[in-house]
Amino acid sequence: MPNRRKFIKSVALTGVSAALFPNIIQAAMPEVREMTASDLKLKNGAVILLQGDSITDAGRDREKEDKVNDRDMLGRGYSLYTASELLAVHADKNLQIYNRGISGNKVYQLQERWEKDCMDLKPDVLSILIGVNDFWHTKSGGYAGTIETYINDYRKLLSDTKSQLPNIQLVICEPFTIKGGKSLDNSWYPAFDAYREAAQTLAREFKAIFVPFQSVFDQALKKAPVDYWGADGVHPSIAGAVLMKNAWLKAVGL
Repeated sequence: MPNRRKFIKSVALTGVSAALFPNIIQAAMPEVREMTASDLKLKNGAVILLQGDSITDAGRDREKEDKVNDRDMLGRGYSLYTASELLAVHADKNLQIYNRGISGNKVYQLQERWEKDCMDLKPDVLSILIGVNDFWHTKSGGYAGTIETYINDYRKLLSDTKSQLPNIQLVICEPFTIKGGKSLDNSWYPAFDAYREAAQTLAREFKAIFVPFQSVFDQALKKAPVDYWGADGVHPSIAGAVLMKNAWLKAVGL
């Protein structure tokens, strides 16, 4: 019964459009459009790849990672909800959507698996959400990386990708925190803000669409407390994941 209730709740939320949180998305909208290079163009048969850490991973089934548009492969987070809406709204385009996020990843770990988990798929659209672990693991995981490490590693990853796939459309998602969450404390700020700013700068440099998740969650906290959106401040709840889906689709112009 608990699983059934969770499933029903999840299905109910996935069917909701951005109108569920109109004030939240609208309040963030000027910043979204200001930071967006251009609207996403989806050709027939486009391959869309969602990459990142645990927020993208969201418990996806590794055994099914090569099964395109598979529910278990897409996980239980914003990747599933984003893919679900794209597939439903653009049913005539034969979209091919993959989730290759891995929990705990930092940018250099994306690079280590990039040939298999990106280049081999030849995506037309690549969306990356990475950065929270690049900071978090310096505090609790023994990682010695700095903001300069993050920027240099990320720039190399994007440069390598563009050199091999020159026509790829990039979507860079802002690493974010849901302020007040249990895994956060005052020592996160302003240090973590540098990672957000770096992602935005790289989006401009590589003419990528930028998804400003931080401003979206900052607005969301005016409507409901942190536990509603993601209790630990890093991993979104169902409502938080749907909010991310709405923000992603709005940012890319779909």
